[in-house]
This record gives sequence, C-alpha cells and structure tokens, in this order.
Amino acid sequence: MAVIASIHVFINHAFAVGAYPIVTLMEYRGWKKGDGAWDELAYKVTFALFVVTTTLGALTGVGIWFSAALIAPFGIGSLLRVFFWGWFIEWIVFISEVILIMIYFLSWKRMSASGRKRAHIGIGVILSVFSWLTMAIIVGILGFMMGSGRWPETQSLFSAFFNPIYLPQLAFRTAFAMGVAGLCVWFLIFFFTSKGSGLRHGSVRYVSRWMLVWIIPFVAASVWYWKVVPAAMAANIDVALVTQRFTQWHETLAIIMFCAIGALILVAGAGALKPKLLTSILLFVPLLLGLWLLGHFERVREFVRKPYVIADYMYSNGVRVSELPVLQRDGVLTHATYVNNHTVTSGNQIGAGRDVFVVTCSRCHTTTGINSVVTKFRNLYGEQPWDKNAMGAFIHTMHTSRTFMPPFPGNDKEADALVAYLKQLQVDHEFILAAQNSWTVKPAEVTGATGGP
Repeated sequence: MAVIASIHVFINHAFAVGAYPIVTLMEYRGWKKGDGAWDELAYKVTFALFVVTTTLGALTGVGIWFSAALIAPFGIGSLLRVFFWGWFIEWIVFISEVILIMIYFLSWKRMSASGRKRAHIGIGVILSVFSWLTMAIIVGILGFMMGSGRWPETQSLFSAFFNPIYLPQLAFRTAFAMGVAGLCVWFLIFFFTSKGSGLRHGSVRYVSRWMLVWIIPFVAASVWYWKVVPAAMAANIDVALVTQRFTQWHETLAIIMFCAIGALILVAGAGALKPKLLTSILLFVPLLLGLWLLGHFERVREFVRKPYVIADYMYSNGVRVSELPVLQRDGVLTHATYVNNHTVTSGNQIGAGRDVFVVTCSRCHTTTGINSVVTKFRNLYGEQPWDKNAMGAFIHTMHTSRTFMPPFPGNDKEADALVAYLKQLQVDHEFILAAQNSWTVKPAEVTGATGGP
C-alpha cells in the first residue's frame, strides 16, 4: 500500500497539480514571443504528462483506496459515511480533470493551427485549477484523519472538512507540488531538447526560477503545518521516520532530509543562473531526492496518527473510541462477526486467542512475518518460555509504554486466550526453526569426512 500511495501522490502532485501550470505558462510564453520551439517543447512535455497521469496515475489512484479498504475496511467505511458528499464532488472534479487532460493534449495541434491558441491556453488554465481542486478536496479527508476538530460535537461535513489540519496541509502540499513538478519538467526537458541548445538553457532557467519562487511558501507552509500537528502525534515523529528499531537515528535522518532539500535549492539556483552547468545526471538525482522526500512525508503522515486511524474517533485496529468500554466489558469476540469463537472456554483457548489476534492485532502485526508479534515478544522476554503473567500485564498496559499502540479492546478472558495463542506461536516457531536446522546438510556429511552417510 505504501508503494502504491507514494507513486500515486508523486504523480498527482508533480505531474498533475504542479506540472500543468508550468506547461501552460511555457505554452503562453511561446505564444506571446511567437516562438514555435517553446510551444513544441510544451507539447512534448504535456505528452509525457498525459501518458503517465491517464495510466499509472489512474491505476494507483484506484489502487490506493482499494488496498486501504482491504487493510482498514472500518476506517474507509467511516470516511465514506462522513465525507459522502465531499467524495461525490471530488469524483465529479476528478472526472472533469481527466476529460480536460484529454482535451488539452488531443486538441493542441488542431487549435494551434486554427488560430485558437488563446482558447487552448485557457483550457490549460482551467485544467490547472481542476487538478489543484482534486487535491484540495482529498486533503480535507487526509486532514480529518489527523485531527477531527469539532466534528465529534457537530457531526457536520463542514466541520469535518475544515478541520484544524486542513489549511496548513493544503498550503504545504501545494507548495511542495509546485516544487517537485519543476524536478519532473526539468528531467523531461533533457529528453526533448538538444544538448547545448538555447532552448534547453532557456527552459531550464525558466523552470528553475519557477522552483525558486516556491521556496519561501514551502518553508512557511512547513512551519505552519508543524505547529498544528497535535503534540501526541509530534511525539511519534522519531518512530515514524525510521521505525521503532532505529529510532536513535531519527535525528541523523532528519539532518539528511534537510541537506537534501538544501541540495535541491542549490541545483535550482544553479539552473536559474548557469543552466549550462546542469547535466541530465544532475537533474535525475534531484528527481529521485524529491520522490524520496515525498515518500518519507507520506510515511510520517500515516504513522504519526497512531494509535488512531482516524484521530480521536477510531483506533488503528478498527475499534471506535466510543466502543472501547463496551468491548472491554463484554469482550471483543462477543460482538465480532467473522470469528470461529464468540466466547472463551477452557477447551478453545488457543483458537479463541487466534480469533482475538486476527480481530485486534492483525491490522498492524503478522505472526512471524513483517512486524512479527513473535519477534516483538522475543525482544521483550528472550528465548526462554514466556511468562504468561508478564505477558498478560503487558497486553493490558502496552498502550501506556508504546503510545502508538491502541488499548487492548477485549476482556480478561480474551487477554488470557491471546497469551495462550502467542505462547503456542512461540512453541511452533521454535519447532520450525529446529526442524530447518536439522534439515541443513553439513559439508562434512557430504564429503563423508565424519564417517556419516
């Protein structure tokens, strides 16, 4: 899901929101100066944008919500209920954007030849606005997931959409999109212009200046955004950047990220002053840095919400905050639909524990794979058989020591069943490891040096 989301956000921000204003301005410049080379360059760049946005952009746009619905169906269902009309409007805007993309590119040559250049540039302006509006609506939903504002009291779409995070995040994403769009257009220019030509140097200088214009808005929006992030979420930054295992490196990574931004500014400055110095490699590296930075931003934005998937409304395991007391009293299995055991007995403890794990833990943890729960408890209690009393106490209080984890939403019997299931996982895992070691053929056995078979 992270790969799909990162690719889609990069295409949306860089190729749609930011790049279409640039190519529209390039087309306008060619028209005003009577320079057909600039118009042809803008057309070729638009061709690349057209292909990427209508194929990979569209597929990842659908894919991100499809994968999110599989991972967190309760969260997506809640967002659909809260933002039904907002999403309805967003789809109308998005479909209009796709239609405008097709009209803008496919009518370029015909409208230019018929002398309707001004009208065609107007289509580019409208397309740029609709591309930004698509992002502006989605940011309302993304901001709601970080801070629901007054929505719990008002239950209104207006309160949900204009949440405390909305305007700062929109300002940040807008400035960021305009900047990384310059990186993409930079890179494309080197494919569509000749080495050492005046067109290459002039267009690189033009795009570099565009990027430099957005530096101050980007810095200001970044500070504004950071100031409105809730304190509890800001405390998760170190884990969000580099995972729990490498939290001691988060300051180093933050410094590297600031240096990367500084390097992008230096390259933009060089492009604005001495475009002849820039080579295709010097522009490809900044493009990768932009994608890397955007990927980290999306990871941090997703993680800092923990223990919530929707701030102050729903935990990351799909349990609503208002439901927690009821589930801790009655048991989470009592109200679960897709489980084999609705109660815990002496004869089904391990099976019920597996059901509890699937319902309450599997949104974030596997048994022995990525983010393995067996590995987590081995790090806590070592290789020896785990103490069930210590495990039970930890499960009930884990959210206090690891603030990015939600409270356990079950009762005492379900906690005991979960412990029994986890202890069985430890036994099974150790058995598998022992079996794998016994299957390993030693070199001495192959050569017969020990007298063995």
